Amino acid sequence: MKPYFSEETSVETVNARMGATTSPRLAEVMSCLVKHLHAFARECHLTQAEWETGIDFLTRTGQICSGERQEFILLSDVLGFSMLVDAINNRRPPGATENTVFGPFHVDDAPIRAMGDNISLDGKGEPCLFEGKVLDLHGTPIEGACVDVWSDNADGFYDVQQPGIQPKWNNRGRFITGADGAYAFRGIKPISYPIPDDGPVGKMLAALGRHPYRPAHMHFLVTAPGFQKLVTHTFVGDDAYLESDAVFGVKQTLIAPFERLQGADTPWRSPFDFVLTPE
Repeated sequence: MKPYFSEETSVETVNARMGATTSPRLAEVMSCLVKHLHAFARECHLTQAEWETGIDFLTRTGQICSGERQEFILLSDVLGFSMLVDAINNRRPPGATENTVFGPFHVDDAPIRAMGDNISLDGKGEPCLFEGKVLDLHGTPIEGACVDVWSDNADGFYDVQQPGIQPKWNNRGRFITGADGAYAFRGIKPISYPIPDDGPVGKMLAALGRHPYRPAHMHFLVTAPGFQKLVTHTFVGDDAYLESDAVFGVKQTLIAPFERLQGADTPWRSPFDFVLTPE
């Protein structure tokens, strides 16, 4: 094969330059990337001006990234790529609770709270009781599971987005199950909110005629010795954005009941059991 580049032999020519000492996995990933990237340009007959627009978009995406903001992950999210990678890496047997995207707002080492505690510290929103059990695939309760939870407040913001405005650890907490595998805490009925749309990704969504909203959800990170880590949400079943989530995170099995309780101090209840998969 000639070592010179042509439209017809572009993939073979680029991949042939890979060094003999390249790790096998890196060689596999990069050769596949080159193959599909070149196929993309051919299929849509990419123009020079469109290529320049793409380079400018990626440059601006990198420039807006910071320690608090990762625009490239946001780009991956809105293209459905994050959910695809998550699905490939978290295939589970029937009956196990499904994974979904982690999101950018988790904070390590949230306070360990007592069962039934209230994680809503700002007094806003409609109170909601979240309760259920952590089970294995046979329905046996799992003792010692850590149920790490977080959500936005009634204004649609996480505490880390509003330091000094929201109390620290607002709408966050960790709960450790007992022998019955049960968890219970009080928070608020979540509300839908927009992803950050003031940067290149937001402008791309607008150009595509897409909205930036995520449907209302509660985040859960459930871990237990001997079981696979579960990263998931529960979604409010009547939310207007369930079928158009900006980051494609909704799965039918994760739409949870939110029951109205008449005359109760806590007007909403959301029961949901989590079924873990063995490692």
